[in-house]
Amino acid sequence: MAKVIYPGTFDPITLGHVNILEKASDIFDEVVLAVADYTGKNPMFALEERFELCRQATEHLPKVKVMMFHGLFVDFARSQKCKLMIRGMRAVSDFEYELSLALTNKKLNPDIETIFLVPHLRYMYLSSSMIRQLAELNGPLEDFVPGCVAKAMQRKYSG
Repeated sequence: MAKVIYPGTFDPITLGHVNILEKASDIFDEVVLAVADYTGKNPMFALEERFELCRQATEHLPKVKVMMFHGLFVDFARSQKCKLMIRGMRAVSDFEYELSLALTNKKLNPDIETIFLVPHLRYMYLSSSMIRQLAELNGPLEDFVPGCVAKAMQRKYSG
């Protein structure tokens, strides 16, 4: 059974992330959407909120299992007995960061392999930080994030 992990902070999960998960579901038997506790920044949503939004956003994907993790991805992958990680690659600007991340993970655990998936063209420009800024300025969110996420973001910024 081929299993893969898609790790990230998902603050928030976007339609681009969901598109990557849909593609991964077509390729793999099991896809773990691993929501990281550590974000390296001040997150909009707490870990439990991000977990719940990811769970709701992927209800239509039976092969996707949403989990939370703390610490290093390679330790989480080892605990899940998984050697494959997927990452989304939107543009050349993502390449340097994603390559360094893949090489660092490989150094920490030589068994880890990274597979890059490209989202549909309509999602190539989406980023969680752009979506957070849009929400902060009360912009429309429906074309960028799942409905449950749009509602949660609007609640965060209302009043």
